[in-house]
Amino acid sequence: MSLTLIGQKKGMAQVFDNDGKMIVCTVILVEPNPIVQVKNTEVDGYRSIQLGGMPLTKSRANKMTKPLKGHFAKANIPGHWRLKESRVEKTDEYQAGQSIDLSIFSETSHVDVQGVTKGKGFQGVMKLHGFAGGPGAHGSGFHRHAGSTGQRTTPGRCPPNGKRASRMGGDLQTTQSLRVVAIKGNVLLVEGAVPGARGSVVYISRAKKVKQKLKK
Repeated sequence: MSLTLIGQKKGMAQVFDNDGKMIVCTVILVEPNPIVQVKNTEVDGYRSIQLGGMPLTKSRANKMTKPLKGHFAKANIPGHWRLKESRVEKTDEYQAGQSIDLSIFSETSHVDVQGVTKGKGFQGVMKLHGFAGGPGAHGSGFHRHAGSTGQRTTPGRCPPNGKRASRMGGDLQTTQSLRVVAIKGNVLLVEGAVPGARGSVVYISRAKKVKQKLKK
């Protein structure tokens, strides 16, 4: 079990390793995440740490609901835009108000990054599902349509869950096993792309499917 930090995707960059090889990286800003609440089995039935990410501006903080204001005031920290819980085995070493930063990934070689993909709006089956489409000739009346989605008299209906034109993007997606290129202060560089647009919120945790290689 490991903590999941809240960060913000800042964009992409290119760096070079010691051999001169170019590495395409995603730049993620991870400011220290304060602990908002520590949950234990005696009170809550399970052990977890709730972290806050992306502090609110004064104008947005005034628009918070009273229960949420009291939640942050109990931990004696300002309001934050996002909250994220992480299951832990022991809660003795954590307390409300304590800050968690990127140092917890100092010996981590790979991470999983979760975010909301870019919204593409309503799209057809060719772009959304990769359909081939019909003939491109002028006489054809079937260019970018989905084609038949039903049967004849029996059963005489369109079965559900078929591939049809629909909304594309805006889904919660996790990219797993991204190599950690560098950690510089509050900035995390990971190899490859992560879900989401520039400025969107992402959640970073230790990779689950890769055996971590300790950095020397």
